[in-house]
Amino acid sequence: MSRRDQIRMSPDELAAFLGEQKVINVATIGPNGRPHLAPLWYYPHESGVATWTYGTSQKAKNLERDPRATVLIEDGDSYEKLRGVSLEADVEVITDTAVVTQMGINLMQRYAGAKPGDPVPDELSGFIGKQAPKRIGLIFHPTKIVSWDHTKLGGTY
Repeated sequence: MSRRDQIRMSPDELAAFLGEQKVINVATIGPNGRPHLAPLWYYPHESGVATWTYGTSQKAKNLERDPRATVLIEDGDSYEKLRGVSLEADVEVITDTAVVTQMGINLMQRYAGAKPGDPVPDELSGFIGKQAPKRIGLIFHPTKIVSWDHTKLGGTY
């Protein structure tokens, strides 16, 4: 078995990794043709991830021109602890305010430690309701997934 095959995450490991991490780095293509990188909070969605952003942001403008992105999620502070996922993705841009509101609630509840389906506090609903009209939702549908988990190598490489 190759080292590459040894470190690849299984579907269950991938789902667990996406569930425990907090930040994605999103690369879109800017108007000058260069990659534009931006960190975002996210939540797992289907086989990919979802988030929201301001509709006037650079990444939003980039995705209007070219709805493709690469997403990096990584963890580890030494080589033998490196774990990560790279998602090449087609990006679905959501502009429906009701859907964007729900996406904002999903996102903020995750970062507040709530579980999906938990009651939404009124103050959170009010905050999200004011933010949602200025924002768009982004759903990253993976077209290619590359993963690595160096902890599977037992400290050798």
